[in-house]
Formats: sequence, structure tokens, C-alpha cells
Amino acid sequence: MIVSRTTPRLERALGRRCRELLLPSITHGQATWRRHLQTQTDGRNWYLDAAVAFDIDGVLVRGKHALEEGRRALRMLSGDNALNKRIPFVLMTNGGGVSEASKAAEISRLMGVEIDARQVVLSHSPMQGLAARYSNDHVLVVGGSGHRCADIARAYGFHNVSTPNDVVAWRPSVWQFMRPPEDSQLSDPGRVRDYTRDPFRAVMMLHDSFDFGRDLQIVTDVLRSRNATLGAEFINKQSVPLYLSNADLIFSNEYPQPRFAQGAFHVCLRAMWDTLTGGAPLEHTRFGKPFTVQYDFVERLLDQLAQRAVPSTDMTQLRKRRSIYAIGDNPAADIAGANGAGWTSVLVRTGVFDGGPGTNDPANPATMVVNHVEDAVSWIVVAEHQRINQTAAEAPASAA
Repeated sequence: MIVSRTTPRLERALGRRCRELLLPSITHGQATWRRHLQTQTDGRNWYLDAAVAFDIDGVLVRGKHALEEGRRALRMLSGDNALNKRIPFVLMTNGGGVSEASKAAEISRLMGVEIDARQVVLSHSPMQGLAARYSNDHVLVVGGSGHRCADIARAYGFHNVSTPNDVVAWRPSVWQFMRPPEDSQLSDPGRVRDYTRDPFRAVMMLHDSFDFGRDLQIVTDVLRSRNATLGAEFINKQSVPLYLSNADLIFSNEYPQPRFAQGAFHVCLRAMWDTLTGGAPLEHTRFGKPFTVQYDFVERLLDQLAQRAVPSTDMTQLRKRRSIYAIGDNPAADIAGANGAGWTSVLVRTGVFDGGPGTNDPANPATMVVNHVEDAVSWIVVAEHQRINQTAAEAPASAA
């Protein structure tokens, strides 16, 4: 049995930490962001009553290639629309394994529109909120290539991390089906650890596994071992907390059919755990779409963007009237999460969802289904234009 649980205490702690992390300036792109906003601070150039959260893969890009509809959609939100105003937007992806700044630079290059790091939310972005709890505790960081995810974890504030490569380098017999990693693949080549004397305090999966077998072996070893100490006896009950960053089973790239995503690893881990422990509970906290913690994080980020664009904004009133639109291609993640958060969901047919005209996803139906992201943004602009006209028409009657 596998149990997904986020306790109220953890949610409050994550919320406090995320608010703290959103307030300071992000060094990367700070000067560019100031230039971007310095002429946009009087409200006349911004329409803040709406905000858009884009998925990336299957919506704006497909694999390493930008969709032309995505380029035009972002230009529309930059003011080339019937409202003649800029509309705040963020990129909200279940991808990860890179920093927010790196993803912002990649998408900026692909789309030809400048994206700031503070407009990017990766699957693991809200996991920054755990750093206050695990700052100096030994954490196993799983996923990604080489030591990239360990570097991300350190940047988030986790100062004592190891990776599966580090464990194999310590004792190659842990996973004999690979060559021992070179120093360049280790998270801290100059550090020598004895994992029989250095227990873990948590396991955090920040990105897809690049070696399923190795990572399944080492994660289950840590979770099953007494005191989460490698080499100790197996006790067949969970020894430390497990945090997972992306539950997507599949995703879309250049290949004509969807590919396995990090969620496929979770399925394998559950099956291995159930078999090895005879069905002992495996509790975990999940981040990414469609989970509430991700949408709370994005809403706080949108608050920050609005305040930076128009410092005089009354955020209490804005939150009451703001419509947030989520555009995605994956009904189980993008649409289910947006619907659960009370956002308006728009499903596109350029990725995981491939339903024909007039169809919607039966399990997680979207508010609107369109062919591509340009159609989605066009529909949003029309809807907001109608809302403005309706509000204006109702104003005299309300005053009377």
C-alpha cells in the first residue's frame, strides 16, 4: 500500500518557506526584469485581472522545438491583443532537473520572448520550502544527469546531499551493472563518505531517473534499512520521509507516442516496495501538478508578479476578482490540477491529449478544448474582453 500525505503542519511550513523564497530578488535576470517593468508600473499597460499558467512540453514546445503557435501566444500576452495590455503569465511545468534560471533562458531562446526566472515553476520548485527542515540533514537526491540535481538542491538550501552515483562510487557492489562513476559525475568529488556511518534523513526525487535499476535499488535500500543507514539490516518498514516531484506517468516529445515520465518510476517503486515488504505502507509527499502545493506556490508567485508590475495594486481585491487560466495538454495533470484549484482550464491537442473536434477528456474535462495554445490565448482574451464589457454594463445598475 502506498499513501500520499501532506500534513497540515508541513503545508504551513512549506507555505511560510515559499513566501520567504518568493520575496527576495533572484540574481539571474534581475536587471533585465527591472528594465522589463520600469515603463509598466502605472497600471495602464497591464491587465492584472487575468493571469495565465502555461504548461511547456506539448503546449509551447515539442521536444527541443518551439511551436509557432506558442511564439504567437506569448506575443499576445505581451500586449499584442484586443485589450492592448500585458497579461501576467508563468510557465508551470512538471519538468525539472535544471534550475529555474536555466529553464527561463532555454525557453527565452526557443520562443524569442524574454522569460525571467521568476516566471518559471518547475515540478521541484516548491520543494525549496523543505530546506528549512533539512538544511544540514543528510538527504539522498535522486534523478537527473550526473550531479545536476544535487547542485539544484544545494542552491535551494540543502547543504548535505548525496546521489546514487555517490553511493555506487563508495561501494560498486551496490549496483554492479554499471561502471563506477568518474569524479566528474559525483556531487562532491573531494568528500569521502562512509555510508555505514552516515545515515540519511530523507529521500528526495527531483527529476526523472536516468538509471531505473540503480535508483530503485538504492532508494529501496535507504527506505528499508534500519535508521536509513546503508548496509544495516532491512526492517521492512519505512525509515525516512520520501518526497517526489512529478507524478506524470507519460509526457510528450518529438516521438509520435507519449513517453514514460517520472511517474513511471513511482509505479515501479511502489511495486518493488509492496513485493519486498509484503505490503507495508509507503508514505510520501508529492509535488508538481496536479497537487495543491504547486498551485498555491504559483498563486503566490503571481501575486509577486502583480505587485512588481503595479506596486499600488490592492492584492486583497485583486485576488477576489482575478481569473487564472491554465493551459495544458495532459488532462490527468494540467487539467485535473487546475480544476481542483478553482482555475479555468484550457486543454490543447498538441501533446498528450489527442481527442478529435468536439471531444473532451471524460475523466478530467477542461473548461475549454482548443486545437493549440494560440487558440487558447485568443479565447482567454475574448473572455476577458467580454468580462470587462459586462462589468461596465452592470456598473450603472449597481450604482442606481
